[in-house]
Amino acid sequence: MIIRARRLAWLIGPLALVACGQKPSAESNIDSLDAELAGNATGNNGDPALRSALQDQIMVDPALAGQSNNDAIRPPQQPYSGALPPDSVAGTRSDGTATASGSSSSGGAKPAPAASGDCPQCKVKNDSVTLGALASRQADRRTAGCANRLRYSTGWVQRMPADLPLYPDARVDEAAGAADNGCSLRVVSFSTGASIQTVLDWYYGRVTAAGYSAEHQANDGQHVLGGTRGRDGAAYMIYLDTRRDGRTEVDIVANNGN
Repeated sequence: MIIRARRLAWLIGPLALVACGQKPSAESNIDSLDAELAGNATGNNGDPALRSALQDQIMVDPALAGQSNNDAIRPPQQPYSGALPPDSVAGTRSDGTATASGSSSSGGAKPAPAASGDCPQCKVKNDSVTLGALASRQADRRTAGCANRLRYSTGWVQRMPADLPLYPDARVDEAAGAADNGCSLRVVSFSTGASIQTVLDWYYGRVTAAGYSAEHQANDGQHVLGGTRGRDGAAYMIYLDTRRDGRTEVDIVANNGN
């Protein structure tokens, strides 16, 4: 009996030592840490910075939140425009149509006359792949002669003739210009949400107020407004059409840029 008791004690002893030296489980450590953090955050002696970070409401700026669209799966319906029209350009209403600015002498919108005759300039536009090709096919010799000197850059938008600025809310697609050897050629292509008739009336009011002649041609939904000014030989041509997305596409060729 004594031998058996000694053997049993010999086996139980190491097991007791193992039990005494066993480390707490990872789950037990996490529970203790959570309790400690919760106590620090809510107790009277807690860290004020930690308590503020955990309990304060999250502040959101609606204006900045509305701009967080860079990484969106669906892009915005309309791209942002980098064009800055001159101060003399009329403002726009919420529906995208222009409002007349200043007196009639400053070129407020005026109803354009109905299109007359054929539209040879419509064919010129359809046959021109680039802005340079469009300029080279102009009947005005001064314009056509400078077409081969065109340089492409959106910076030319800021040097459009003062009496032929971009339409309000214009979104520039392409622009080119020439400013050497007596050339002041400007060519720009842009789009707007306003209707063709609205844009046509807006430009008709401006060019006639500036002393230009104005002939309106149209064919199969395309419209062209063009004319000249005798006192300085200035000439312009404005092409208007409707894009597939419903926006109005406008191309302007003018030979008297700034």
